[in-house]
Amino acid sequence: MSEATKDTNRSGHVKADYAGEKSTLCIGCGHDQITRTIIQASYESGVDPYNVVKTSGIGCSSKTPAYFINKGYGINSVHGRMPSVATGANMANRHLMTIGVSGDGDTASIGMGQFCHAMRRNTNMVYVVENNGVYGLTKGQFSATSEKGSKKKGGEINDYADIDLCNLALEMGCGFVARSYSGDTKQMVNLLRAAINHNGMAFIDCISPCVTFNNLPDSTKGFAWLREHNIQLHEVGFVAEYDAKTVEQEPGDVTEVDMPDGSHIVLHALNDNDHDPRDIGAARRILEKDRLDAGHVYTGLIYYNKDSKPLHDIVSLPDKPLTRMDESDCRPPKSDFEALLNEYR
Repeated sequence: MSEATKDTNRSGHVKADYAGEKSTLCIGCGHDQITRTIIQASYESGVDPYNVVKTSGIGCSSKTPAYFINKGYGINSVHGRMPSVATGANMANRHLMTIGVSGDGDTASIGMGQFCHAMRRNTNMVYVVENNGVYGLTKGQFSATSEKGSKKKGGEINDYADIDLCNLALEMGCGFVARSYSGDTKQMVNLLRAAINHNGMAFIDCISPCVTFNNLPDSTKGFAWLREHNIQLHEVGFVAEYDAKTVEQEPGDVTEVDMPDGSHIVLHALNDNDHDPRDIGAARRILEKDRLDAGHVYTGLIYYNKDSKPLHDIVSLPDKPLTRMDESDCRPPKSDFEALLNEYR
């Protein structure tokens, strides 16, 4: 690494090296805000853009890797299978920086088993869930993270309890668990930079409002508590062009964000004086408070364990990437092979 200049970062790259293709998502989509934070965090962290593996599954969120670091390796996997593909790539070359982007449907439904095993194995990667509570590519059905009682565009009400992915990640032994909001650029960039630096699984559940299907006052995902239901006579497929909402929070701040549809979300930025992310008991209490305190979303670093042992070390992988090993690296010496055979004679 070299010293950063006014035009380049410490790895000698300009910010344009972390860009991708033009987004085709709806104007105002929270996912595009997350993309911008990934670009910024990668640039500020001095990530080598040629040394990045971007993985995703299926869904609106899974288009995201096309929009950042186009110099990296991109893998769009089968629905729900992003964690295993990311694990395979990461194990094949432990020196690559792996970032997986998934959605709440991709992760919390068909990919639930994959998610749990990636967490408990402590795969060395950044795992971002763009959480909007709906299946955006299939016309906005409720996902498994949508809160019970949430109402969507067509008037349907969700009758099922939601799955809290942060709680599940914590239960599976993840050493870095965070929750953020796509509109809080400053917080999201900082969390991503910390996640990139973490040795092991780093999970960020990012609430990312869907401006097309989950934008009524009674739509709880992304806004948590929404008011004043607006009844529409026709479901017209039009997305208004407006500026996405952004906020900046200091630790301990409570911020009410007005959304373009007239609803609002109340954000709590965790204060180090009130919450110690190194205390797993405190992390569990925050997540329980988040669940019970209707209308409020607690954002920030929920849990951090700097001593978590990544998968590479658990399975004693050599420093030399598996992809660069030749026959001489993999074949045992003849004497060792003979000694092994003698054990069975």
